[in-house]
Amino acid sequence: MSKYLVEKYRKLKPYTPGEQPKNKVLTKLNTNESPYPPGPATIAALHAGQAADLRLYSDPDSAALKEALADLYKVQKNHVFVANGSDDILNFAFMAFAGEGGKVYFPEISYGFYEVFADLYGCDFVKVPLQADFSINPTDYVCKDGMIVIANPNAPTGQALSLQQVEEIVRTNLESVVLIDEAYVDFGAESAVELIHKYENLLVVQTFSKSRSMAGARLGFAMAQTGLISDLEKIKFSTNPYNVNRLTSAAGVAALSENSYYMENCRRIIETRTETKDRLTALGFAVVPSKANFLFAKSPDIPGAVLYEALRERGILVRHFDKAVIDQYNRITIGTREEMQQFLSAVEEILREYK
Repeated sequence: MSKYLVEKYRKLKPYTPGEQPKNKVLTKLNTNESPYPPGPATIAALHAGQAADLRLYSDPDSAALKEALADLYKVQKNHVFVANGSDDILNFAFMAFAGEGGKVYFPEISYGFYEVFADLYGCDFVKVPLQADFSINPTDYVCKDGMIVIANPNAPTGQALSLQQVEEIVRTNLESVVLIDEAYVDFGAESAVELIHKYENLLVVQTFSKSRSMAGARLGFAMAQTGLISDLEKIKFSTNPYNVNRLTSAAGVAALSENSYYMENCRRIIETRTETKDRLTALGFAVVPSKANFLFAKSPDIPGAVLYEALRERGILVRHFDKAVIDQYNRITIGTREEMQQFLSAVEEILREYK
């Protein structure tokens, strides 16, 4: 780093994204992307006319996109906020609702960006331990004195809280913002969106990256009552009013018009997830119950890091974390049936060789 970096940022530990290989790999199961392409209407929305209009700024209000989201999720347009990926919204939320010296609670094992944002804004953060089975205990978040951030389903474990459990957390923290990060909710968990009509302190964040095959487009959205939405809009218009570009916005509107296509893909992924879990279990793996588009699994027969490297040598990428509590596990994105068969065949071969 240079001598010019402000002192308070020198000790930041940036988030480490999953590997995006430059060379072709056999099977990429490390970053929870969809194995299926965007739908035909989504692709058609990226036409030459839209490209020609890139000379013009995008709509800073993203009106068409907000209207489409409001219609799908049965909320009012002014209950919707859109941004450059859900990470953008998380960034704004940590800034707006915690900030310097503010308190934040989030699970000890969860999305790594929470701690990065907390460090970035000088928050006083508390990492709440998971239970022995990697589940979140809702009572650990009752009556806290700061913002609460929970990924539901959680990552990298895939476990989910019920709507009733989420409501318990929201109801007992009315003086603080409760942010429920629903990046993976479309793969079998219950969304808390309906609760925003009842609680002014609830912020529900979702993304087009996972279930709608648009990770490369960078589009996220949040839903809440108008107070929280206006807070986020203030931060957005104080930093980058044009944070959703024209092509991404057009693709987002089109994707919502063919939502059934994407929900069918989610159903296929859920089905493949069940098949993969059953196969891994038959091979002796311990597999954490998942409501996400990935599995979190370990084998008693081979260390997690060794399996990760052996798969990588065969052109198959999964995600390994070196944190002591979970370093025997690997997170495996659910791909197509063919990709999962390649993965499972490689695992069987590796286990035979290792023994």
